[in-house]
Amino acid sequence: MRILITGGDGFCGWPTALYLSRQGHQIAILDNEMRREWDHELGIGSLIPLPTMEERVAEWQKHTTSPFRAYHVDMRDYDALATAIIEFQPEAIVHFAEQRSAPYSMIDRDHAIFTQTNNIIGTLNLLYIMKEIAPDCHLIKLGTMGEYGTPNIDIEEGYLTIEYKGRTDTLPYPKQPPSMYHLSKVHDTHNIAFACRSWNLRATDLNQGVVYGVQTEETLTHPLLTNRFDYDEVFGTALNRFCVEAAVAHPLTVYGQGGQTRGFINIKDTVRCIEIAALNPAQPGEMRVYNQFTEEFSVQDLANRVQHAAQGLGFNASIDHLTNPRVELEQHYYHAAHTKLIELGLEPHLLNEEEIRTIIQMAIAQKDRVRMEKIKPTVTWR
Repeated sequence: MRILITGGDGFCGWPTALYLSRQGHQIAILDNEMRREWDHELGIGSLIPLPTMEERVAEWQKHTTSPFRAYHVDMRDYDALATAIIEFQPEAIVHFAEQRSAPYSMIDRDHAIFTQTNNIIGTLNLLYIMKEIAPDCHLIKLGTMGEYGTPNIDIEEGYLTIEYKGRTDTLPYPKQPPSMYHLSKVHDTHNIAFACRSWNLRATDLNQGVVYGVQTEETLTHPLLTNRFDYDEVFGTALNRFCVEAAVAHPLTVYGQGGQTRGFINIKDTVRCIEIAALNPAQPGEMRVYNQFTEEFSVQDLANRVQHAAQGLGFNASIDHLTNPRVELEQHYYHAAHTKLIELGLEPHLLNEEEIRTIIQMAIAQKDRVRMEKIKPTVTWR
């Protein structure tokens, strides 16, 4: 297939591009490298040094016989985006190109406005281009489990069948987004559903859980192909952050009581889920929703696992409970369905001690690059 990956220079987009390329697909990545600019803005950076996008692409072209190219395009630029799609003529578009951090969106008013305009306008441009230029193309959109919030009932995969006053209907599952970033993803969901319903487009919305891990088989092929490793308070997710903290003998920073429970997925499973969605496209007029995660853990569960794995490596990792900067329930019910990708062939990589030790050892190898002052939270929801 010809697959365009927007945000193809990013944490999920880059390993997805390499994986799909190795499977024999013709790949184009599209990115404006804005994620790298945010590193400069915040004074942070990937723990593993990143080559330029051009260096990455040139190196991968040595490792594949399938066509692989890159477009330097901002998705808010309708004409440039349309030109790339006309030229490449994708059969599927994997859409990662959004500001993905809840803390970044909550820094202040400017960051909230940027997050919502960047994410929503980029997605709207893509939908209109598909309507006008590529109506048969299949949109695979990376959503987030955070759209659902933490309801006191089971979370279904996108839709909920309800009975009310003697009548029954299947409706989009209610959304309770916890940040300005998550709100932007909910807006995307509604816009995509409208486009499928009104314009007969086809889309799969993958509500992904928290991603852990860093490298895949393809990113390990050569140092220039490495994936980014975020550990800071703004872009670093809990497990990766805990592993870095253990590596530098910093207490593991649990927000609040640590009972916050979420769905989690290995980066190796993220890339496989994208392929499954591409090979099993939605029908015209259909917007499918798959919950893309493999296991549920509380933040305290993760801290305990990292502490145990660190002890096995000879590190004495302590755990600190910090005042929670976020507005969220710290003890709650959480049970979400995630069967559809399994039924289509996903064989999950489940979290084990070996995986955690691998991440800690990656952090040990780069410990001199750790910016200690960027670990504790400073962005508040209040």
